[in-house]
Amino acid sequence: MKALSFALLMGLASAAWAEGPVTVPFDGSFDDATFAVESAIVGEGLVIDYVSHVGEMLNRTGADVGSDAQIFAAADVFLFCSAVLSREMMEADPMNIMHCPYGIFVAEREGEVMIGYRPYPEGPMKKVEGLLAKIVAEAADQ
Repeated sequence: MKALSFALLMGLASAAWAEGPVTVPFDGSFDDATFAVESAIVGEGLVIDYVSHVGEMLNRTGADVGSDAQIFAAADVFLFCSAVLSREMMEADPMNIMHCPYGIFVAEREGEVMIGYRPYPEGPMKKVEGLLAKIVAEAADQ
């Protein structure tokens, strides 16, 4: 029974992320893109809880795990929440906690800089996705 439950759960998880991330190209440097994203988040009256320097971690640990592949020249993930939207989403379904905090990434790969986020499931979380789309569009236009 546990194996069946796990298989079902993995199938649902795979379906939820099957469409992949939403990405927007950024016409500028990685540093300019991270500044634009930070400014757009703060401009919405939100507080950035944490910036995960994923690119630095991957580049620093590659040799330790037996790889010389460079996945990103640079990559950061900005993590933040909206008290208003988070409350609304979790009042609709307390299990929406799994989507907190929200994240927007900036990545440079093969000379191209992009900004993006993961899509959310149908229902109340689409309101959060709308906020992420607005922030990314604003950052990409700067």
